[in-house]
Amino acid sequence: MSQLNDIALVAQVVVFGNKGAFDTLVKKYQSPIRRFFLQQTLGDEALSDDLAQETFIKAYTHLASYKNLSSFSTWLFRIAYNVFYDYIRNRKETSGLEDWEVDATHQTEQRQIGKEMDIYRGLSLLKGVERTCITLHYMEDLPIAKISAIVGIPSGTVKSHLSRGKEKLANFLKQNGYE
Repeated sequence: MSQLNDIALVAQVVVFGNKGAFDTLVKKYQSPIRRFFLQQTLGDEALSDDLAQETFIKAYTHLASYKNLSSFSTWLFRIAYNVFYDYIRNRKETSGLEDWEVDATHQTEQRQIGKEMDIYRGLSLLKGVERTCITLHYMEDLPIAKISAIVGIPSGTVKSHLSRGKEKLANFLKQNGYE
């Protein structure tokens, strides 16, 4: 039912130029997209908001290209994934991913947000694709097939990344006093 509502809203925007229908889609998916970026940026709220905004702008400008081959949420998360990796690629040209991760971890530590800080620190130890798979599966509750479509890798590879990422996170948390 939700997918039908999404398709109807997309049609209203594309066919009739109904901006209110797109606003409804933004309200529906704003929190999950922002959460995705918070996990990817290791808690950098301002950057997460900027990336989420860029995602919705790209979605709006390319809405006519949505072909309903996957759910709207899968299509939107794929845009978010591409926006994040475009950001990383552009950032790499000036400073490199390692510097960015250290900056984000340092920023998170300054806020002293307890368990969340430890989660972000644990996530910072994962490879980018492991962090993405973990975030989408455990925090956004997406099935492996959707993650495969978003990230553009086979389901078996997603499962491997989930397994390795989960193991790394578990080891990190055990070493830091969590059971």
